[in-house]
Amino acid sequence: MINTEASPSAAGEKLLDRYKGGVQHFIAGKFVGSNTGRQFETLNPATNQMLARVSEGGVDEIGEAAHAARRAFEKWSRVPVAERSRILRAIGDEILKRKEELAVLETLDTGKPIRDTLNVDVPRTAANFHFFADYIKFLSSETYSMDDQALNYTLYHPAGVAGIITPWNYPLLLSTWKIAPCLAFGNACIHKPAELSPLSAALVAEIIQQSELPAGTFNVVQGFGPNSAGQAISQNPNIDLISFTGEDSTGKAIMADAAPHLKKLSFEMGGKAPNVIFADADLDAALEGSLQAAYRHSGQVCLAGSRLFVERPIYQDFLRRFVESSMKIQPGDPMDPITTFGVLISKDHLDKVSGYVERARTDGATICCGGKRPPNLTEGNFYLPTVITDIDSKHAVCQEEIFGPVVTLLPFDTDEEVVAYANGTQYGLSGSIWTQNLSRAHKVAAAIRVGTMWVNCWQLRDYRVPLGGVKKSGIGREGGRHSMEFFTEVKNICIKL
Repeated sequence: MINTEASPSAAGEKLLDRYKGGVQHFIAGKFVGSNTGRQFETLNPATNQMLARVSEGGVDEIGEAAHAARRAFEKWSRVPVAERSRILRAIGDEILKRKEELAVLETLDTGKPIRDTLNVDVPRTAANFHFFADYIKFLSSETYSMDDQALNYTLYHPAGVAGIITPWNYPLLLSTWKIAPCLAFGNACIHKPAELSPLSAALVAEIIQQSELPAGTFNVVQGFGPNSAGQAISQNPNIDLISFTGEDSTGKAIMADAAPHLKKLSFEMGGKAPNVIFADADLDAALEGSLQAAYRHSGQVCLAGSRLFVERPIYQDFLRRFVESSMKIQPGDPMDPITTFGVLISKDHLDKVSGYVERARTDGATICCGGKRPPNLTEGNFYLPTVITDIDSKHAVCQEEIFGPVVTLLPFDTDEEVVAYANGTQYGLSGSIWTQNLSRAHKVAAAIRVGTMWVNCWQLRDYRVPLGGVKKSGIGREGGRHSMEFFTEVKNICIKL
C-alpha cells in the first residue's frame, strides 16, 4: 500500500513506473496495445509534463472488444443475481484496498487535489459497486391482474453490450456510476475513457482482471472521439446501447452515428446551474454551499453553481462576503495534502476559460476578483477563483458552460424574476435554492426546469434517485431503478386464466 500522506509525489513516480511501456487497452481479459502501435501522451495538468504514453484505439480495437463482450454477455447474463452481486461487491472491496493508488493516478491525471480523490472520489467509486451489488438482490417486478381473465407480469432482461463514454473531470466516479449498474444488470461493456484522463481506467481494469468477472465482460479501449474509438462505439452494430457523459456537441454526434443502428441512448451533458439565495436564507450555510458549488474541482463540474442570483436586500452584503472568501482560496500543488483548489485540465481549457473572462471584461463587466493566473504558479494550468458582476444575464458568460472557477452574481427582486433568470439558458441539469421558507422552496423548485434541484444544500446525492437533465443537459436518467430501466429490456408476459 502506498502512503500518500508521507510522500504523494514519490507515490506517483512509483505508480507511473508500471506504465513506462505505455498504457494499454484491456480487451477480452488481457492488456494489449493498438494494432497500429500508435500512442498519444497524457499530461500532468499541474506541470504540463508527460505522465505516460497511451495506446490509441480505433475501429479495430472497438470491433475486437465488441466481439469479446458479445461472447462474454452470453455467459454473464445467465449468472444468478446472488453470484453477480458477490463478484461486484468484491470489486468494490478491492477498490477500497487500493484507494491510495487510484487516488494518486486520478490526481496526477486531472489536477484534482489528492485530499478529494482520496477521501471522496475513490470511496464513492467503491460505493457505486457496493450499491448496485446490493440493489439487484432486492428488486421486484410488476404484475397486472385483468380480473379473472388474465394475469400479466414483467421481466427485466439484460440489454446486451453497452458502450460507456466518460469525461475527464471525474474519470473514476462517473465511469463506475455507469459500469457498476451495467454489469449488475447482466450486461457486458466497453469503456472509452476521456483521452485527457486515461490512467485510473487502466487500474480499474487491472482490479477487474483479478476478479471473478468473466473475461470480456468488461473492456477498456483508450483513444479519442471523432474518427477514433468514440465514434467507433457509436457506429459498431454489435454495441446495443450507449451511456455518455460529456459535452452536448459530442452527444449530437453520437446520436447521429447511433441512429442507423437504433441504439438505446442515455446522455448526461452540459450544465449552467442557477444558485438562488433568498433574503431569508441561512447566509452562513448559503455562503459555504455556494463556494463549494462554484469552485469544487476548480469549477470543472457539470453540476457547478456558476450562476448566482441573490435577492436584492442582501445582495451587496453577500457579494462582499463571497468575494472575500473567493480571494482566500489559493491554488496549489494537487499532490500536496493541504491543497484544496487544484488546476484546470489542459492549456487549451485554460485558454477557453480565460477567454470568457476577457470577453466579459471587454464588454464592461466588473471582475471583482481573480480573472487571471496566480503569479506564483506559472508552469501548470492554474487559474484564480473569479467573480463577475454588472453583466447582462444574456451575455455568453451567463449562458454558456465555461467549466472553470468563474461565477456570475446578479440581484433579483421577485420569485418570478429569478425563475425566468434560472430558466433562461439552453441547459437544465441542476440548481440550488437557499431559503427558510418551505412553501417558497417547493414553489420555486418546481418552477425551475432542471433534472435535480437542491434546497439548502448542494450535491447531496442518493444513489437511488434519478440523475440527468432537460433541454441540452441530457436524455434519460440514471440511478437506482432508472439505471435498471436503461440497462435492461422489459418484457411483459400475459397468462390467460
